[in-house]
Amino acid sequence: MKVGLIDYGMGNLLSVSKALEHLEAQVETVTTPESMGENDALVLPGVGNFGDGMRRLDEMELTEQIKNLVATGHPFLGICLGMQLLMERSEEAPGLPGLGLFKGEVKRFDNAIGLKIPHMGWNTVEPTENGGKWFDSPPRFFYFVHSFHVVTENPETTAGTTDYGGQFASAIARGNILATQFHPEKSQDDGLALLRKFLENARKTSSF
Repeated sequence: MKVGLIDYGMGNLLSVSKALEHLEAQVETVTTPESMGENDALVLPGVGNFGDGMRRLDEMELTEQIKNLVATGHPFLGICLGMQLLMERSEEAPGLPGLGLFKGEVKRFDNAIGLKIPHMGWNTVEPTENGGKWFDSPPRFFYFVHSFHVVTENPETTAGTTDYGGQFASAIARGNILATQFHPEKSQDDGLALLRKFLENARKTSSF
């Protein structure tokens, strides 16, 4: 299984690469539209600002290729900022469109109720019916670091929820796409189990 790890300058790729290699995936760092299409599956990690992330994808001419490959069935995993970028828009960068692969927006946590922001550390993820093929039961612990969260317009795309001042979508999925707000590569055994399921599903569905 050859996995393309998209490098657009928005985060340390080493921990993601090591986790995937531990699961016997062949990991290639990709920085061009052409190199993305040479892989069996794609991973879009990331930390930082929504606006900076989208501008980097646009500058590197990766935006349309990501959309095209997802539309043709390429297995795709978004992590942290990589999940947020899949939405239509974000409060963090008003007026700048996201990839628009999921309907909805990214909102900042409300610290008016005394929440510590960013949401940082270990928390549970409760799988939804849509998340059944991705998560083991019972709820598992994953590592989070984020100040913004996804609000999807289509609840059926939510794959997992987490409680932080109220329930939010901590994972979304549809067809060949899985995205997580948490960092599976930093989540020890539960994170590796999720990545293993992504790779197993990619092997079943990928024809590239």
